[in-house]
Amino acid sequence: MLRRTYDGQICSVARTLEVVGERWTLLIVRDALLGVTRFDGFLGRLSIARNVLSDRLSGLVEHGVLERVQYQDRPPRHEYRLTNRGRELTTVILSLREWGDRHLAGEAGPPQLSEHADCGGRITTRVVCERCAEQVPPGRVVTRPAQG
Repeated sequence: MLRRTYDGQICSVARTLEVVGERWTLLIVRDALLGVTRFDGFLGRLSIARNVLSDRLSGLVEHGVLERVQYQDRPPRHEYRLTNRGRELTTVILSLREWGDRHLAGEAGPPQLSEHADCGGRITTRVVCERCAEQVPPGRVVTRPAQG
């Protein structure tokens, strides 16, 4: 993926960028979350070179974000399905979309809405304290060194 540009950093954000930080990778994950599974499906939605798409898909498989599953024998064809690890990126994609909708959507408004499949309510991401269950605004988050 990013060819180890963050070697000296002991940081989970840097480690995560090694997996999903290259151009196109999060858009591939976004499309997988929207139900795209086949190479041609990704190719059709993204203006991406075939070799770049192949490289990104291979990297996502290597890191356990997607799994490659054969769906046809002759000729052999595969699709790419999100793993549990990949589905956990839903919150990341939703947070990025929310930020973009708030700051970059323009006059036309957001191009997509995220809704709860069961009731149709709008989905939003929140930072919540696991101890007191209070929603924590960005200015009230502090970071400190951990054991790891």
